[in-house]
Amino acid sequence: MTDPLKKVAVMKPSFSLKNADPSKWNYGPKFKPEKIDRIHSSFVSLLEDAGVEIYWMNEDDQGIADAIFTYDASLMTKNGAILMSPGKPLRSGEQDIHRKFYEKHNIPIIGSIQGPAFAEAGDTLWLDDKTLIIGRGFRTTQKGINQLKDIVSPLGIEVHVFDLPVYLGAQACLHLMSLISLVDDKKALVYMPFLPVGLYKLLLKKDFTLIQAPVEEYESSNTLSANVLATSPGNCIMIDGLADTQASLSDAGINVKVFKGEELCVGCEGGPTCLTRPLLRQ
Repeated sequence: MTDPLKKVAVMKPSFSLKNADPSKWNYGPKFKPEKIDRIHSSFVSLLEDAGVEIYWMNEDDQGIADAIFTYDASLMTKNGAILMSPGKPLRSGEQDIHRKFYEKHNIPIIGSIQGPAFAEAGDTLWLDDKTLIIGRGFRTTQKGINQLKDIVSPLGIEVHVFDLPVYLGAQACLHLMSLISLVDDKKALVYMPFLPVGLYKLLLKKDFTLIQAPVEEYESSNTLSANVLATSPGNCIMIDGLADTQASLSDAGINVKVFKGEELCVGCEGGPTCLTRPLLRQ
């Protein structure tokens, strides 16, 4: 999660997103379609400035406005990709966009979530090379978790599962990565009130320093203050306008780059991490 990010897949803002019905997609009042092209371009520029090679997914999003959040529909391992199965009904089939992308670039697909099972990569977190954390909630079900375990266990991956809070309910997006972002080898930005006790204890056991996301900004940003993208150990990208959270990271020795992304990220429930599908870190 924090090794230098070398290659990443992103998707340009689509017609479906720019013309999305906010009530249908559960987008908030800060959603401003006319601003999202500029926002996305500025975000991609920060990635390029950090030395990240950009791979563009097909702009045909199959009518799925949320497809710009490329993190969720597949999960990358050192052995290849896993096609997920989004639990948000409107994102059903989004993994097919990722399948076509991987086939085009000759990236192996080592498994997929099948049948009446759901799992989104936003509910996963690589604590280290051999430890995968999964959040069980509205978007990722036990059946999805079981299938994901079956895929990664032969790779020597240890899986820990923790329940997520209800918070604003099934319509809202609350992923595991809404609660925690790794920002350095042994440092994590966390929203402590929602952090599962078992995960809290595991982080301490693994000698992590926990940087607390301020409550007020977490709530005002619709949880997005805790969603930051590490581009290398101690370097990350976050949404602008969250001064207290940025100060907490800086005080912990983290170098922060920001982009003005409120109208896309807060408006559409997806932060800088969500806008990427990391392909290679090393």
